Amino acid sequence: MSAIRHIVMWTLADATSAVRFKAQLDSCRRLVPGIVEWEVGIRQPGLDASVDVVLVSTFDSREALEAYQNHPHHKAVAALIGPWRRTRDVLDYDIDAARSAAAAVPPAGEVADPPSP
Repeated sequence: MSAIRHIVMWTLADATSAVRFKAQLDSCRRLVPGIVEWEVGIRQPGLDASVDVVLVSTFDSREALEAYQNHPHHKAVAALIGPWRRTRDVLDYDIDAARSAAAAVPPAGEVADPPSP
């Protein structure tokens, strides 16, 4: 079973709540076994951003991600911070599949063969 990358991005109703939002997310860092990486970033002056907060995390399996998503503390945090957000976008993906697809991309300047009909 391959590791799963879990990325969530939020635009907040009030960007000044980003530090409190991050603290709530960080309280979920060690909820379940199988959380391999955890990083919460907030918008910084002078750097390009179209969202206020991002969570980039890696789970060693789909089961670990599911255990995290169903954990009572995670659900409580989601309920607490939900009203603070204006938008939320999520992308979960299999890391091995993404790396395999990337390895199949030809080097810059080369054209890939079109797919067979």
